[in-house]
Amino acid sequence: MTAVEAVDVTKRFGATVALAAARIRIEDGRTHALVGRNGAGKSTMVSILTGLARPDEGSVLFAGEPAPPLSDRDGWRRRVACVYQRSTVIPSLSVAENLFLNRQSDGGPIRWRRLRQAAQEVLERYGVAVPADRLAGDLTVEQRQLLEIARALSAGARFIILDEPTAQLDGPAIERLFGRMRGMKEQGVTMLFISHHLDEVYEVCDDVTVFRDARHVLTAPVAELPQADLVAAMTGDAVSLGERSDRPSPGEKVVLRAEGLTLAGQYEDVSLDVRGGEVLGLAGSGSSGKAAVAETLAGLRRADSGAAYLDGVPLRPGDVAAAVAAGLGFVPQDRGREGFVPLLSLAENATLPVAGRLGRYGTVSAPRQRAYATRMIDELDIRTSGPAQPVGELSGGNAQKAVLARALSNDPTALVVIDPTAGVDVRAKEALLGAVENAARGGSGVLVVSDDPDDLRVCDRVLVMFHGRIVRDLPRGWSDQELVALMEGIA
Repeated sequence: MTAVEAVDVTKRFGATVALAAARIRIEDGRTHALVGRNGAGKSTMVSILTGLARPDEGSVLFAGEPAPPLSDRDGWRRRVACVYQRSTVIPSLSVAENLFLNRQSDGGPIRWRRLRQAAQEVLERYGVAVPADRLAGDLTVEQRQLLEIARALSAGARFIILDEPTAQLDGPAIERLFGRMRGMKEQGVTMLFISHHLDEVYEVCDDVTVFRDARHVLTAPVAELPQADLVAAMTGDAVSLGERSDRPSPGEKVVLRAEGLTLAGQYEDVSLDVRGGEVLGLAGSGSSGKAAVAETLAGLRRADSGAAYLDGVPLRPGDVAAAVAAGLGFVPQDRGREGFVPLLSLAENATLPVAGRLGRYGTVSAPRQRAYATRMIDELDIRTSGPAQPVGELSGGNAQKAVLARALSNDPTALVVIDPTAGVDVRAKEALLGAVENAARGGSGVLVVSDDPDDLRVCDRVLVMFHGRIVRDLPRGWSDQELVALMEGIA
């Protein structure tokens, strides 16, 4: 039986065709993957399947029946829910209030004791081990995702869309999520799983649909589709992310150094050197402290002790502007909050660190700004209508490229990037990692902070962190199994 079907859906945004007669059919009780490059139309299809956008042509059916009108939000909530990469949990409300959002009462006054009791019962039913009265802002990423899933199931939805659910989770949390997904499947829940990690598709999904250039390309059982064929369907040809490209050996000069950095609760006694022309990896699980180390180097955090140096000069603790002015390029983990200004154009975002160099007497030369942005659009293969397009309108992968363009704008002495390819497709990974290597070719020292082996394969060596400490310096030639074992503390 078909649980959900989109039939010949077309959606346009001005001159942009986001979906062109695209289709997807998801069978009842199965876990179905939707994959494709950034800009392929996945997000638009999710908006249509959740009733947030109306197709210009085509239709959506639930169990063979037409979808409710867009105005019938309760009707949509009873049929479908989406757990987005960016949480929709309201941090200032309690777990119970989030769980029963817009359902706190039957029209009369809210009975808080009864609400908390009902919430606790729902949480226990779906295995969410958090108190109902806890502030949602205190939850981990994993707990917020589980809360959103419980909210959807308690509202009656039996079709759940999981949009990049593993992007901010470490290895153990991903395994726990997959275990819960298998449990929901056994209970008859239908799921649409969106991920750029194809190994995850093969681990938890029954079927897969590929979109490319706004169109449906294929649908097939996962077990019958070789991974090389899946990648070819996504990209139009075969792509593989291989080893480090042919780069000159790093120089002897240390351009970025950390000495004995310690931050209570995050990391302890971290020391590292990055030489000019070197790509150094810093790997570890989500709880390893690796991202906190990178944020300390960039000035987002202030260490309790220790010091950091850029080109031999001490970096001012807790001062992002000073780090950028000294010649540090930085790509943060949370692109949406720290990486770009959504309403500003691609050209404006990409040149923020060097705006003072693009004109005289405090003005910015628009032609020089456009020229830089146009060059970065070409070099990073940013899919955009042009330098004037607001970054907030770009797909996730293209917005990520814009953040990297900004980090590279001042020809940094050292470049620190956190999870450079999280949530992007195969082609975008290729472009982003190519830009990282090009920066090293130009003499920058690069620190790549990630737990994705694809990101780390371009590195000259990899430092592995576990529970806040560096536990191994891996030379080139490591295996995925060796790396993962070290990150998980089982080697």
